[in-house]
Amino acid sequence: MNQYEIAILYDPDLEVDLSKAEDRVKKIFTDNGGEIKTIDNWGKRKLAYPIKKNEHAIYVFYIVNLPSSSISKVDSTLNITDEVIRFLITKLDLKAISKAEAQKAKKAEQAAKRGEKQESEADQKDEDSNENEV
Repeated sequence: MNQYEIAILYDPDLEVDLSKAEDRVKKIFTDNGGEIKTIDNWGKRKLAYPIKKNEHAIYVFYIVNLPSSSISKVDSTLNITDEVIRFLITKLDLKAISKAEAQKAKKAEQAAKRGEKQESEADQKDEDSNENEV
């Protein structure tokens, strides 16, 4: 099974009762042998250009484990689902994600070292100024 990120733009009129539409999409994933890992709901946002006469859409991102053989079934089913305005299915590059996380951790570590170094330099300057005052 491969891991996919599926971005779905829901009809903005569903903002009040989005749970039914989400349940329908979740059922599409599970019926095709998928397992939902995470759901990230960004809420209602303005679109760059009108889609199906809508200026806004509800953005929801799913991380799903799916067999590669069922992607075409999911694609065709989402294509005919009324609540979905647009969708995008992308395969996650796990190597790139782990590399990015490692780089982020390295930068955080370097920033912490810089912060400690600046604190020690500031302490040293304070000590020097105190000695000059005496």
